[in-house]
Amino acid sequence: MGEIKRIKSAPESGELRLLTVVSARKDAGSSPTGIVGRSLARQLLAVGDRVRVIAESDQLADWPDAVELVEGSITRPGECAEAFNGVDGIFLAGAQPASVQDALGLALAAGVRRIVVLSSHGPEYEESYPPETWFWLAIEKAVERSGMEWTHIRPSAVMGSIIEGSYPATGSDWPDTIRRELVVREAFLDEGHYPFIHEDDLAAVAVSALRDDEYVGGIIEAVGLPLSTRSRVRSIAKAIGRDIDAVELTPSDSRTNWRRRGWPDSGIDVTLYALEEYGAQLAELTQWTLEQRPSVQEIIGRPLRTYDDWAIENADRFR
Repeated sequence: MGEIKRIKSAPESGELRLLTVVSARKDAGSSPTGIVGRSLARQLLAVGDRVRVIAESDQLADWPDAVELVEGSITRPGECAEAFNGVDGIFLAGAQPASVQDALGLALAAGVRRIVVLSSHGPEYEESYPPETWFWLAIEKAVERSGMEWTHIRPSAVMGSIIEGSYPATGSDWPDTIRRELVVREAFLDEGHYPFIHEDDLAAVAVSALRDDEYVGGIIEAVGLPLSTRSRVRSIAKAIGRDIDAVELTPSDSRTNWRRRGWPDSGIDVTLYALEEYGAQLAELTQWTLEQRPSVQEIIGRPLRTYDDWAIENADRFR
C-alpha cells in the first residue's frame, strides 16, 4: 500500500502531475474518476508531462504503460505520503471533507504548486446551508485556503458514468437491459433532459487547468448541453445498429429500479429532479450553458464530442 510502481517507459522530463482516482460512487454529483483519470493521463503524457496516479484497488488496471501507479486512496492520504514527492500539480478527484486537509498538508509540504479540483455543482446549493453540512464546498474552501494555486472544475454529468457506475442514476442499467433485451425502461423519456460532457472533453479541460496560468483562482463550468433521455437511447441504437424499445416508467418505478441497483435515495432524488427541471426549463438552462465563459470549446480549442461520438466509441458495451 502506498508504494510507487516505477515504470521504465515513463518520460524522463516534463512536470510531474498527480491524479487521484477512487472507486465508483453513486452519491449525488460524483464523477467517474477512473474514466476521466485515464483520459487525462493519456492527454498529459501526449504533451510530455509525467503522470503518477493514486488509485484505489479496483481502479489499478488499464492505465497507459508510462503511468506511475500507487495503490491507495486520497481519502487516506497518510498511507501514500510518498506519492506527493516531486509533484508540480494535482488533479484532486474523489476527496472527502474529513481527510482533505491531511492531503493538502502533504501536498504543501512536498512543494506542490497547483491543485485542480474535480468538483460538482453542489457548492452552488450548499452555500445556503450551515458549513457543517457542506461536502463539495468544504473541499473547495479547504483548497482555496491551502496556500497553493487552485482551480475548481464543476462539470456536467460525464457520458461514461453509466460504464463506471457513478452518478447520475439515469442510464445506469442500460448496458444490462440493452444487451439482454434491447430495451430501456426509465422515467421522463421525452420530457426529461440531463446535461452531459464527454470524458475526453472534461479531461482536456483539466489538462489546461493544470498547465495554463490563466485559470488559476477561478471556477470552470465544464458543462455540456442538456440531452433528452430519448435522444441518448437513439444514439446508442444507431451505434449498435439495432432498434431499442423505450418503455416509459413512473418516477416511482424508476426509483425502485435504481434502489435495487444500490443507488441511495439522495442520488436518485437529484437525478429525478434534474431530469424534470432541465426538461421544464430547457430553453433557459440551454442558454445558461451557452453563455458560460470561458466555454469548454474555448478552453480545449475544438468542438465538444457528442453523445453520438460517445455511443460509437462504446458500442460494444451495449451489444
